[in-house]
Order: sequence, then C-alpha cells, then structure tokens
Amino acid sequence: QMQLVESGGGLVQAGGSLRLSCTASGFTLDYAAIGWFRQAPGKEREEVSKISSSGSRTYYADSVKGRFTISRDNAKNTVYLQMNSLKVEDTAVYYCASDSFPQISDYLPVRPYEYDLWGQGTQVTVSS
Repeated sequence: QMQLVESGGGLVQAGGSLRLSCTASGFTLDYAAIGWFRQAPGKEREEVSKISSSGSRTYYADSVKGRFTISRDNAKNTVYLQMNSLKVEDTAVYYCASDSFPQISDYLPVRPYEYDLWGQGTQVTVSS
C-alpha cells in the first residue's frame, strides 16, 4: 500500500527551527515530485514548497522564501522541509503530497489535483 507519513512537527518558539520529514512506503520516491502544503484553522490550504524528482527544481511560496529549505534523500525515500526563523503565522498542519508517477521527467506539479497521494499531516505550532 502506497503511503506518505509526515513527522517532525511540534511546538517551537518564534525564531526557532523544525525539520519535517515525509517518508514514503509501498513505492519509491525516485520518480516522484513532492510538495509540502499547510493549512491553518479557518484558512485555505497553502502550497509551501515543492521539489522535482531529481531535486534540481524547487519552488517556495513567498511567505517562506529564505527561511524554509526543501531537500530529498531518495536513498531514504524521504523528503525534508527545514524550517528556520519560524513565525507565529507558520502555525498550521503541514502535509506532504506526491505526484508519484509524473508523465514528464523532473516535473514540478502546478496544481494540487496533480498530486495523487497525501499524508495525514503533522502539526506545527509556533508560540510568541
């Protein structure tokens, strides 16, 4: 069974750091593009970052650019989201999603519906 599991969330003070992990089971991430999304209470889901299968192409939302870094270790079947200089407004449930079998090599999905598999989410809470 194909599955994505997020981990690494928690409670941190503003200015602190967390590293989220998204680990796949039941399939290889070698060919998959991975996106990180977040959703805060009462707000729409926001795309935070994404990375192509090779890691050569990445995207960051303006709200996290310069503070978050996405990376991947295909040998560990895991994608990471390093979050530094966290702000209270980063508080949300963070989800990873996989475009598991992209039709185009090294593709970066444009729309959320292009992701075929989603994790259950991990809570990130940043206190002031």
